[in-house]
Amino acid sequence: MGNLIKAEFRKTLSLKMWWALMIPAVVFAFLFAMGWGAVTNDFSDFLGSRDTRELTDALGIQTGVLPVGLLALGHGINIGTIFPIIFGVFALAGEYTKKTITTTFLTAPNRVSALTAKMITYIAWGAVYGLIISAAASLGTVLTVSSARLPTAGQWLGMFGAGVLATVLATLFGIGVGAVWRSVVGSVVTLIIWMLVIENVLVFLAYGWGKITWLGGVLPNGTVNGIVGAIGAEAFGAAGVKVPGLDSETSWFLQFAAGAPGAFSWWASALIFLAWTMLFFGAGWAVNQKRDIT
Repeated sequence: MGNLIKAEFRKTLSLKMWWALMIPAVVFAFLFAMGWGAVTNDFSDFLGSRDTRELTDALGIQTGVLPVGLLALGHGINIGTIFPIIFGVFALAGEYTKKTITTTFLTAPNRVSALTAKMITYIAWGAVYGLIISAAASLGTVLTVSSARLPTAGQWLGMFGAGVLATVLATLFGIGVGAVWRSVVGSVVTLIIWMLVIENVLVFLAYGWGKITWLGGVLPNGTVNGIVGAIGAEAFGAAGVKVPGLDSETSWFLQFAAGAPGAFSWWASALIFLAWTMLFFGAGWAVNQKRDIT
């Protein structure tokens, strides 16, 4: 198994894809954190004075020290998470495209060993992506949010941990989708359209037409975003334990501002997205046990 894992790392490092996707992940995480940091730094005006006063009174804190940096940090990490998903797609679908999957399977004792080695390797890569993306989002947040509104040390550590967890699961999710589809282009295009467009439209329509607030908390993009975003929402009482007197509209708005509309809590989002990941990864694992590679 050790040799198979080494081979996977060498295979990945010999290609440009790992850093070609890392660059836009860092840039987008940094810019989104900066943009949201600039907006949320004046969160009192952004929310409205009445809602802000009610919220801060319920939380027992002063308006000027609302930890709005969590919102910027969450959005930065979440936008960067799309790139580990794409990176994961290349893990198996890329090998089918380049016709190297035959060598991979034939040089391993069996396909289970080959796929296990690939899974372990990409868990490590997912963690690397998570740390770097979180660092880039943190820099963008620090540059635009005043010091009194930045996350506490514990909140920052929690965001980093959640960011790593989200990118690890996102990478495995991408592997599963690519393994099932076996097409890099098809998988990437479908995932981008679904996660950045279709799902967001569905969440907004569900809320706008039927006041359905939970849809984003069960769909793939919403749940992977909720792993990080719900920490910010929880800090404002909009996820997890509810703040008394906080109405559903303000709660949903705060969840949206945190990048996690519909999220129940960070751990619930993690469990639901883990289920989506295992669904696709398990399906990809199953179909590749018998798939013809000639």
